[in-house]
Amino acid sequence: MATEVHATAIVEAGATLGSDVVLRAGAIIRSGTVLGDRVVVHSYAVIGGEPQDLRFDPATPSGVAVGEGTTIREFVTINRATRAGTSTTVGPGCFLMAGVHLAHDVRLGEAVILANNVLLAGHVAVGDRTFIGGGAAVHQFCRIGEGAMVAGLARITEDVAPFTMVAERDEVIGLNLVGLKRRGVSRAAIQQLKEAFRRVYFTPGNIRAVAAQALADLAAGEPEARRFLEFFAGGKRGFVRPRREVALDADPA
Repeated sequence: MATEVHATAIVEAGATLGSDVVLRAGAIIRSGTVLGDRVVVHSYAVIGGEPQDLRFDPATPSGVAVGEGTTIREFVTINRATRAGTSTTVGPGCFLMAGVHLAHDVRLGEAVILANNVLLAGHVAVGDRTFIGGGAAVHQFCRIGEGAMVAGLARITEDVAPFTMVAERDEVIGLNLVGLKRRGVSRAAIQQLKEAFRRVYFTPGNIRAVAAQALADLAAGEPEARRFLEFFAGGKRGFVRPRREVALDADPA
């Protein structure tokens, strides 16, 4: 298979295409964009446009980097980074459905799925194998951990821990047990995640301190539970919290 650039697609000077890339009619690839092998960009998507930041200097040499095997559907917009020599990044194997917007300096991990009309503000970071439902919006500088699931139309203004499910306005509704099962995570690891979840979200006190103590007590625990607890040590924002009773004991098998 050879690279295909269909009629009316635009590739500006300074853009780089990998092998076997497909650009459908009307796709626009701006200067500074790098598309990995086997990337498919559908009609009227704009990759590498200027940030929607009134302070941005258009002369800044920045870009967008898209990993191999990623599919970008119609009317997606991905803005380039705001700092010289940096890129808004989309990992390999991602699927961005129609109307998705990635603002400047967003970072998507591997195999992330964004459903129609998802809106990610500047500097949002999304972990590997996360799913975000249609119409969800995420505030700038938020982090969404690996393996999380965000419901459609959710409004996220705080950090979302790995392997959790969130909905509505910053509302944790439990662990993403179905996603964990599909990834082949062991029962022992899921049980540790349940225990870590309960301790972090239902122990009084500062959530960062509670998570740090839980991590220290875990010692040589399962890697998924450790990554869940380590997440609370970082970030610039607060953390989503349960707003109602959370069910963690459903059998994921």
